[in-house]
Amino acid sequence: MEKEKCHIPGCQCNCHHEEIENKDQHQNEQGKNRREFLKYSGLSLLGLGLAPALSYWLQEENKIKEIIKNPALAKGKAQRITILHTSDLHAQLDVHDEFFWENNKAVYKKRGGFATLKTMINEIRNENPLNTLLIDGGDCFQGSAMASLTEGRAIVPLANQLNYDLVLPGNWEVVYGKQMMMHDMNTYTAAKVCANMFHNDDLEHDLLFPPYQIFNLGGMRIGFIGYNDPLTPVRQSPAYSKGIKFTKPQFNLAKYVKILREEKKCAAVFVLSHMGLAQQLHLASQEAAIGVDYILGADTHERIRQPLQGKYAKVTEPGAFASFLGKLDIVIENGKIKDEVYQLIDVDPEKYKPDEDMLNRIEKAKKPYKKILTEVLGQTKTPLVRYFVIETPMDNLITDAVMWKMKTDIAVSNGFRFCPPLVPNPETGVADITRDYLWSMLPVNSEVKTADVKGKQIWNWLEKELENAFAKDPTKRFGGWFVRFNGMKVTFCIGEEKGKRVQEVLIKNEPIDLEKIYTMVACERDGDPDNVLCRMLNVHNPVKQGIWLHDVMEEYLAEFSPVSPKIEGRAVAIDAPDTLLTQVLGVNYQFR
Repeated sequence: MEKEKCHIPGCQCNCHHEEIENKDQHQNEQGKNRREFLKYSGLSLLGLGLAPALSYWLQEENKIKEIIKNPALAKGKAQRITILHTSDLHAQLDVHDEFFWENNKAVYKKRGGFATLKTMINEIRNENPLNTLLIDGGDCFQGSAMASLTEGRAIVPLANQLNYDLVLPGNWEVVYGKQMMMHDMNTYTAAKVCANMFHNDDLEHDLLFPPYQIFNLGGMRIGFIGYNDPLTPVRQSPAYSKGIKFTKPQFNLAKYVKILREEKKCAAVFVLSHMGLAQQLHLASQEAAIGVDYILGADTHERIRQPLQGKYAKVTEPGAFASFLGKLDIVIENGKIKDEVYQLIDVDPEKYKPDEDMLNRIEKAKKPYKKILTEVLGQTKTPLVRYFVIETPMDNLITDAVMWKMKTDIAVSNGFRFCPPLVPNPETGVADITRDYLWSMLPVNSEVKTADVKGKQIWNWLEKELENAFAKDPTKRFGGWFVRFNGMKVTFCIGEEKGKRVQEVLIKNEPIDLEKIYTMVACERDGDPDNVLCRMLNVHNPVKQGIWLHDVMEEYLAEFSPVSPKIEGRAVAIDAPDTLLTQVLGVNYQFR
């Protein structure tokens, strides 16, 4: 077979459209409103029936044992393929506090760490050594101090020690700009894949990465097609994606599925995606996905413990921060999947002893920055958490600090998702907020920007932000959560139509005056026009303050520590609880 030349600048893998023959090469009213919300999602047909977590886990463990005893496997007439899936690691190298929702309350446990993950992956690989693939769904080398201070350069070599076979760029991989993204991606020893990122408008030939990859395992071909979020240039600072053209997966997915199925004779086809659960569930029911077995998803940090079934494909997501590992076992016989088992496994440092070599490599990478990283800036008496969709203690802390510094009517923070929790020590009652953790909270140290905005602008902007988070059309739904703020109380109905969700806005405890001018502060988004503030268009008197967000946070923590931020009703949905943990309802899935 003639292999096409790789078009990736500096790429050493010679892998564009290439088959990987040997994987070792690339190692009430409220009730009514809630029903309307479920209805609007348009995804109710996807429900599978959610079993209790422990019961389901035991079922799947027993099923794996049955699969291993399959006579067809013993006779070599079938092959068991294992796919291990990480995503949204966000450069979280160490064991950290992790959030779980159990019995309607938050529970925290220690999880993650690259060293723990390495031991775990190696143990699982040994169960099926010849036919196991390790893949990553993006957002690996952004999200921590080490990532930001080195523009990802310190993270990829550590990820390489996990021996990935395939990697996909995520929406945050662009944060350091196109050139640096290409450098970091091509530092991976793994094969790369992405079918919807282009250098320019040549949407047939000028891809940044190979659109698909094929692995030969046990004499069978397994194909992967990759997609990053096409909304990336809108969700994030426009400058990050300069020079990159994105398309929706429907543009070319059917074409590549046909190639893999008919020309390349793949026994299984997977989409490796970083588009968020809403978009991925939508794609799973589009005709373009005919022939796709699984969409191995990412971006919204969802913890799918039992695959969600679309019309044509199943969908999974493996959580975030190296706290979880997705494990899919499939049995292929006569070119078809005959059996399958999926598990989401905790990366538990009590169960898996951290790998010493990885610990040493992490320590070596951190050494030049250790004094900076370990500096304590303040303390918190309440958990800093960012998992809730509507309002979070972590972002209340940030907007409190910015409001204190700038004395505006309203302070705004983006609806970010990344950053593991920080939980006070039960003995001391506090947790140290280090500079390292500040970088995890705010991996982009943006300049503070103020502007004057009319009440009507604020109302319309809130409607737009709610549409970004809860659009009825899943393809228009951003992966981030609702925007955060101080100085306002906003009441809204998620299940209402576009432009009709906002029910009430109070500013400084007074009803908003649509004709009044208010002062607002947020962070400058690189590449936005001067008259844009946090995606609000045509603001007046915009001023970059020459003050950086990290400096504001340091000053605030020095003045007010220990802090104790909590959810306090700044944003209220009349058809969802303040503890809402996912954008996607109408399916039998719970984040826990």
